[in-house]
Amino acid sequence: MLAKRIIPCLDIRDGKTVKGIRFENVVDVGDPVELGARYAVDGADELVYLDITATHEGRKLFADLVERIAAHLNIPFTVGGGIRDVGDAGVLLSAGADKVSVNSSAVRDPGLIDRIAGEFGTQFLVVAIDARNEKGGWTVYVNGGRIPTEKELFSWAREAQERGAGEILFTSMNHDGTKNGFACDALRELSSALTIPVIASGGAGEMQHFLEVFRDGHADAALAASIFHYNEIPVPVLKEYLRKNNITVR
Repeated sequence: MLAKRIIPCLDIRDGKTVKGIRFENVVDVGDPVELGARYAVDGADELVYLDITATHEGRKLFADLVERIAAHLNIPFTVGGGIRDVGDAGVLLSAGADKVSVNSSAVRDPGLIDRIAGEFGTQFLVVAIDARNEKGGWTVYVNGGRIPTEKELFSWAREAQERGAGEILFTSMNHDGTKNGFACDALRELSSALTIPVIASGGAGEMQHFLEVFRDGHADAALAASIFHYNEIPVPVLKEYLRKNNITVR
């Protein structure tokens, strides 16, 4: 069995790490370079940095930040937010990112997945999907979870895989920031429908939630933000807990 991965996520706005609940009520939680370095020392397997401003000026600021992160980090990290074409992806990969993540732009232009994967390889591309469970179905949202689309979670994830996504990062908007646990049923269905890794996001609040998402949700990796930012669950403690419960971690 491949080792399960623990991935702290850092949302970036104006060069600072921020966190919200259900995509709202955003507050500043610290310096992204310092936080990233701390997570690397603590044993995080990877990091995800998401630029949630993603304006033109914000993208330049973000690229500069990615260079600083790369200079201080010895674990892989993915960056996303505002990537609209192959050139945007290339800038961030050249700045030192190990992978790029696309979300809203890929929903609007699915061919972007083909183009980025064709230029850089599937191993460099994560497709992030924000979805909300509404009336028994999972609706895909764009623009930071603000705008619903006609796309459905499972069919969109399969299409993304076929077009060249190397991983799917699924955030349940119903669970995001609630600390009530991951969307294990949806994750299990997603994992069974795909052959590429699935990263679970949204809902982590206790160590048991990570056990459940790996054991019951069949996720390949689990991502969280606030519980790590506020040191509510230290990464080394979480990994030891998972090992004691027969989950293989790095």
